[in-house]
Amino acid sequence: MADKQKNVPYRRFKEFENADAWEQRKFDECFNFPVSTNSLSRALLNYDEGDIKSVHYGDILIKYPAILNIKNDKIPYITGGKLEKYKSSLLENGDLIFADAAEDETVGKAVEVNGLTEKNLVAGLHTIVARSKDKKAEFFLGYYINSNTYHRQLLRLIQGSKVSSISKGNLQKTLVSFPKDFEEQQKIGSFFKKIDETIALHQRKYDKLKKLKSAYLTEMFPAEGERKPKRRFSGFTDDWEERKLGEVGKAKSGIGFPDAQQGGKQGTPFYKVSDMNNPGNEVVMMNANNYASDSQLKENKWNPINPQNSGVVFAKVGAAIFLDRKRIVDTSFLIDNNMMSYLFDSSWNRYFGKTLFEKLRLSRFAQVGALPSFNGSDVEDIKVMIPEESEQKVIGDMFEKLDDTIALHQQQLEKLQNLKQAYLNEMFV
Repeated sequence: MADKQKNVPYRRFKEFENADAWEQRKFDECFNFPVSTNSLSRALLNYDEGDIKSVHYGDILIKYPAILNIKNDKIPYITGGKLEKYKSSLLENGDLIFADAAEDETVGKAVEVNGLTEKNLVAGLHTIVARSKDKKAEFFLGYYINSNTYHRQLLRLIQGSKVSSISKGNLQKTLVSFPKDFEEQQKIGSFFKKIDETIALHQRKYDKLKKLKSAYLTEMFPAEGERKPKRRFSGFTDDWEERKLGEVGKAKSGIGFPDAQQGGKQGTPFYKVSDMNNPGNEVVMMNANNYASDSQLKENKWNPINPQNSGVVFAKVGAAIFLDRKRIVDTSFLIDNNMMSYLFDSSWNRYFGKTLFEKLRLSRFAQVGALPSFNGSDVEDIKVMIPEESEQKVIGDMFEKLDDTIALHQQQLEKLQNLKQAYLNEMFV
């Protein structure tokens, strides 16, 4: 492994392990600002037709990856834009487009223009275009400029409080590093491009599965006012029965969880809303960040919730309500007072119940106020349609398999994204 203090990356391709250190130079020695940008708002752009495409800073921050592929990425046209007006502002392959404003530390995120052939492209509102004075390998700059190694320099130079910004002058103050060997630049750029292509492939599969699940949720549960779903497994024809949730289960709210009591590693899991984000908790709550010992239970007179036939947990206070996340709970647990649980009685199939709750938009039943919330009676008063238990089981089994597949793709995505981030940290200086 190499020493970054000597301007050598921590991780390097084998054939370059003994190559020269990377060259470090001031930004303004390597780049110029060749074109002006426009200040067109979203209202002056469209996705249907036009002669000139315009890159909006908001899309750089949120939508586009490090490499902006003109053929594949969705870029809006300037409505009524004429080539004569924008001819001096046209971009070239390899140009970097920086987003010079953001509400957080993403300010300075950039894209490298790639795939330009016949299309005309310009940079729009709140952007800065930089062009390398000498040839750099395709894709190298896009990944380097977005690496933490480089971006940390920008964070020291941003201006503003509510909205952060970066100027051309401050960009010029940064240092850039790159391999002297063009082939090493090529290898690094191609390496990260392949990782991004793999991530994009898994993302498409994940998105497709999510859409499939959404379609099934619509078709396999009765529409409002109906007693039968549009799509059913063969052999089932009976009407579903309308019941209040309070008739077939019980809602339970959480309890206060003082900071001084938190941090336990063994005992009864004490779930918070944030625990739903833990790896492994995508479907069933399997782990917690805090546990309550037997002595804590006795001292505080905490009574764990013990589901006889499983149940679900979800947020009951604040903005987290609108995420509409639900998780299955199978074992004894505690929840803090920002959460609620609903425990199924013996008439429920466990996974059908979880799926029905996913379809329920509980945020619709929240009490409006400074902090939206609902209580147990709000949940227990909700009317739902429920089939007999054998139909519940086949529906539940199908959604369980689908959720397992979705969770697997989500885990693969996260692993790839973490791997990419690790390589970005180690392969640039």
